[in-house]
Amino acid sequence: LETIQNASKIILPGVGAFDNGMKNLQEYGLINILNKKALDEKVPVLGICLGMQLMTQGSEEGNLPGLGWFDAKAVKFNLAPDLKVPHMGWNYINQNDKNNLFLKKDKKYRFYFVHSYHVKCNNENDVLFTTHYGDEFNSAIQKDNLIGMQFHPEKSLHFGMDIFESFVKL
Repeated sequence: LETIQNASKIILPGVGAFDNGMKNLQEYGLINILNKKALDEKVPVLGICLGMQLMTQGSEEGNLPGLGWFDAKAVKFNLAPDLKVPHMGWNYINQNDKNNLFLKKDKKYRFYFVHSYHVKCNNENDVLFTTHYGDEFNSAIQKDNLIGMQFHPEKSLHFGMDIFESFVKL
């Protein structure tokens, strides 16, 4: 807890199931300190994969509420039978016109994905990037100091390093 209390930036990683992720945050006593840092102190928080999903209201995958930082929910892919779930492998992101501190507008970025659920935002202003896999889905979200990415920048070579370098500079 002391490490988080003193943090100037937080990365909320995650691999696994939604309810297990929320149970772990609860069991380790992290929910209150994360809320304080993210919502009160406005410390930049980067949620990766499940970490992004935990920032929402909840998930179709489980029954527990999420952190509720975004008016959004994680939903299961509903794809044509020829597309496999989980969505796994390299895919391009589409940047919108939102002011994006992370990536250059004139460069094509691709990232490594492994997920069966994606975040559906109720506020389109929270959508930072989208990705096409059978349909368009939100692959990154941002609201003020809160950022979530469905892909894994840590597995995405120099593309991911650009993300981390930008996050460190925030």
